[in-house]
Amino acid sequence: METGTIIKMISNQYTIDTGNGEIIAKPRGKMRLNQSPVVGDVVQFEKVDDSYRIHSIEPRKNKLLRPSISNVDQALIVTSLKDPDFSDHLLNRLIFLVSLSHVKPVIVITKMDLIEDCKPYEDELKKYEKAGYPIFYSYPGYNEQALMELIDGKISVLCGQSGAGKSSLLNRLDPSFQLQTQEISKALGRGKHTTRHCQLHKIRNGWVADTPGFSSLDFNYMDTSHLDEVILDFQPFLNQCRFKDCIHINEPDCAIKNAVSEKLINASIYEDYKQIKENKK
Repeated sequence: METGTIIKMISNQYTIDTGNGEIIAKPRGKMRLNQSPVVGDVVQFEKVDDSYRIHSIEPRKNKLLRPSISNVDQALIVTSLKDPDFSDHLLNRLIFLVSLSHVKPVIVITKMDLIEDCKPYEDELKKYEKAGYPIFYSYPGYNEQALMELIDGKISVLCGQSGAGKSSLLNRLDPSFQLQTQEISKALGRGKHTTRHCQLHKIRNGWVADTPGFSSLDFNYMDTSHLDEVILDFQPFLNQCRFKDCIHINEPDCAIKNAVSEKLINASIYEDYKQIKENKK
């Protein structure tokens, strides 16, 4: 039995990186009924006659549902300042989604070169940096060295609004990526690259997932009972409320609400937290 990492999945065809090359395998029948492999899974496989069969999946450290990918070290939340315009509410909800999945959120700002006055955006982004969210920048002509070091040796997933520049970012990090996407488009019978499946691309000594992105910002399928615990802005004030089961909305003597009023917590983060909690009732 051999071990490898699934780096691409199209239909029921799984491409596995073995460390010495790539092979294409299918899961054995019984496995499909119990647990389907996803991109990022470390699997045990063997050759049977002229084909390969996946026998088992190693324990996962995490798993995103939309897109379906496992063992992710960090999510690069690609956020443009223009075309589409910057949205703190979309950024907040993506931060919540990846944090609830036990994945580290990293903010990557694109299209800053299209903005004449960046100060209002810089002031807004300082609130995220203050809370502890790493922020990186990427646009044509910008030195991508810090981003290259960030993804070195890790599995990263890109997410963000359509048009924010996820594929362009990958093309700048690795010029050969465009060739890879063109080949994929031909294989799928499409005239141009549209990201429809999940795949890990080797960049530096790490893997980056080019995915269809988070197809939904719907929190109804997620357990948000501990959302307050994964928001970095809230963490200095947790367990300081009068009530142990405080959800930081209507309760008196709430440390989180007090911190918001004192501008110690990003108000937009709190508003999106509150809206999600109220909608889940």
